[in-house]
Amino acid sequence: MGASEAGWSEWDMLASDSSLPLDTIGLLEGLTTTRAVRRYRDQPVTAEQLRAVLFAATRAPSGSNRQPYRFLVLTDGPKAGEAKRLIAAAAVRMWREKRQRDSYDSGSGAVQDSPKSRMAATMQHYVDHFETVPVLILPGLVRYRDAVSFEGASIYPACQNILLAARAVGLGGVLSGFHFLVDRELRELLSIPNDVFVAATITLGWPQGAHGPVRRRPMRDLVYEESWGQSPQWAVDPPKTRFTSAGPPPAKL
Repeated sequence: MGASEAGWSEWDMLASDSSLPLDTIGLLEGLTTTRAVRRYRDQPVTAEQLRAVLFAATRAPSGSNRQPYRFLVLTDGPKAGEAKRLIAAAAVRMWREKRQRDSYDSGSGAVQDSPKSRMAATMQHYVDHFETVPVLILPGLVRYRDAVSFEGASIYPACQNILLAARAVGLGGVLSGFHFLVDRELRELLSIPNDVFVAATITLGWPQGAHGPVRRRPMRDLVYEESWGQSPQWAVDPPKTRFTSAGPPPAKL
C-alpha cells in the first residue's frame, strides 16, 4: 500500500524519518563539478529533496552565529506563480540589455556552437522559460543593523550551500539577481518585511544535461603568495583540468 493510500502525505513520511537522502558525491567532487544549471526537466522536485537542500542552507555560517538568513521557497502555489511571472519579466529585460551590452551576438558569439553562442542560447532559454522553473528560492537577510559591505558573508554561504546540496541530491540550480528589478512588487506580493534584504534569486530543478567539471581560469592567474600578482609554485591545477578564458585578464606585475 502506498503512502497516499494509507492516508499519509509526503510530509508525514518525512516527519517519520529524520534521516537525509544518500549523498552520492564527495565534497571535493561537488565543489569542483557544480555547474550553473539553467535548463530543467518537466519533473517536480520532491519534498525530501527540498528538505535536504534547505537543511544544508540552514547549517551555513554567519557572523556571530546570528543566523539572520531566511529562505522563501516557491513551487506551484498561486503566489509562487505570480512571483515567477514578475521575475521572469525582469529576467527578460536584464538579459536583453546584457546581451546587447556585452556583444553576445558578435565576434565569437556569431560563430555557431562557440562557448559564447552556447552561453547566449542557454541564457535565452532560461529567461524564456523562467515562469515554469520547478523551484524558486528567495534567500533573505534579516538586518539587525545598517547595511554594511560585509553583510553578504552572513547570507551568500547559505546560497552556496543550497546549490551544493542540490547537486548532492541530483538537482541543479543557478543564482541570479533578476529579482532586484521587481523588489517592491515581490515584497508586496509575498509580505516580505522592509528590514529583509532579498539577496538572490535561486532556481532549482532536475537538470537537462549533466554537471561539471566546471571550467575556470588556471590557479596561477587567481592565487597569489606573499605579494599581489605573484603566483606560488604549488598553484598547479590537477591533471586534465579544463580552462576558460572568460573573466578579467590575469594581473600584470
